[in-house]
Amino acid sequence: MSDSVRILPLGGLGEIGKNMAVVEHDGRIVVVDTGLMFPTAEMLGIDLVLPDFSYLRERADEIEAIVLTHGHEDHVGALPFVLREIGMPPAIYGGPLTIGLVRSKLEEHRLRDAPLTVLDAGERVAAGPFEIETIHMSHSIPDARAVALHTALGAVLVTGDYRFDQTPVDGRPADIARLAELGSEGVLCLCGDSTNADRPGVVASESTVGPALL
Repeated sequence: MSDSVRILPLGGLGEIGKNMAVVEHDGRIVVVDTGLMFPTAEMLGIDLVLPDFSYLRERADEIEAIVLTHGHEDHVGALPFVLREIGMPPAIYGGPLTIGLVRSKLEEHRLRDAPLTVLDAGERVAAGPFEIETIHMSHSIPDARAVALHTALGAVLVTGDYRFDQTPVDGRPADIARLAELGSEGVLCLCGDSTNADRPGVVASESTVGPALL
């Protein structure tokens, strides 16, 4: 058994977009998200910006699963390109809405044999030396999840995009109780992703947006 866990951000670190992280343990890999980024004004002639996943081309046989935190393009948009380059992993996990959006995307790219699997929040599945658990979170799109990758050395928690909204549109706040339990159990590494979290103050609930649109 390996005495270490390696975490490699292939995109999304210090930028908005291209979210993709590799968690490696005991010679096996779980990938969290496969996002893209839309070009900026100076990127003339470029339609999409993809993360550099050349690391995975050399280790495609070591991938146990891809886990998708939510359905935004900056977290799932590169999936068709990743699958074309590295082939199909044993499983691709996500919530029901996320998997539905991804299935439609893969249909457009004629990738109909992808092993898409709905993983309900709170459910755990084994993936090589990992145990994958997803935790319900709040975000501007429903069905957002954090991903806890349990290993013999401890848990790696990748939050995905989130906010602590107590009155979200879908009526389901983030599962703070489970996050607290994980904290009590001990987390080996927390990979947090909440845009502008370093700015003071609290943003209004998403539920305040609807009345303003009427």
